[in-house]
Amino acid sequence: MAELALLTPGGAPDAAALVLPAVELLPHRVRVLDLDPALLLADPAPVLVLLDATRALVQARTTARTLATMQLGVPVVAVFTEGSLAALDDQWPITDFVLSTSGPAELAVRLARAVTRPAPGSDTPDHTAPTAAPIRAADVVVDESSWSVRAGGETLNLTFKEFELLKFLISHPGRVMTREQLLHEVWGSDYYGGTRTVDVHVRRLRAKLGPERESLISTIRNVGYRFSGAARPPTDPAVME
Repeated sequence: MAELALLTPGGAPDAAALVLPAVELLPHRVRVLDLDPALLLADPAPVLVLLDATRALVQARTTARTLATMQLGVPVVAVFTEGSLAALDDQWPITDFVLSTSGPAELAVRLARAVTRPAPGSDTPDHTAPTAAPIRAADVVVDESSWSVRAGGETLNLTFKEFELLKFLISHPGRVMTREQLLHEVWGSDYYGGTRTVDVHVRRLRAKLGPERESLISTIRNVGYRFSGAARPPTDPAVME
């Protein structure tokens, strides 16, 4: 029995039966999650990710790209309908795809083959490439290698987008970023939501950073935001544990 994860809008517990009915006939355990790649970082780690591309295609494609960027080393199989399959092109960094109407025999073979293929983003891994050093501003440390943020030595519970937003801001200290720039850099050029999304995520970030650190992210009225702290690699060995 293998541990699979199904990423689908809303993450309803019964979504597997609706998105890919045949998977329930296979001897696998399927954990249903919302379309948030950060949720895959929690245990237990799946051996394969099923990505719901039967609806919300723009969001599904963005999720596929994010998964490839994260380089989790896990194969990603997208689930399409006959109608949504027309959206599949080379902009989808996935291992394979299946139709939602696939039978259990075909699905079992495709999943088995996917597990033996290189995961998206890991076709030509560079084992000699150095790991990006954590970035520190005040007592906030952003560590991309472990996808974690610590403030005052305490790990913050951030969503994936909150992490990406903070990482981008802290990487450009003193630079004013418009809401449109942040949408493009963090959410992607194909995101169709409004700039209000940025305001909401900044507010949540400030709340999680705490009142003593919320001033690190300054609001530039009618423009956007600026990270005010000077970012630098941490030099204190205790910070890098």
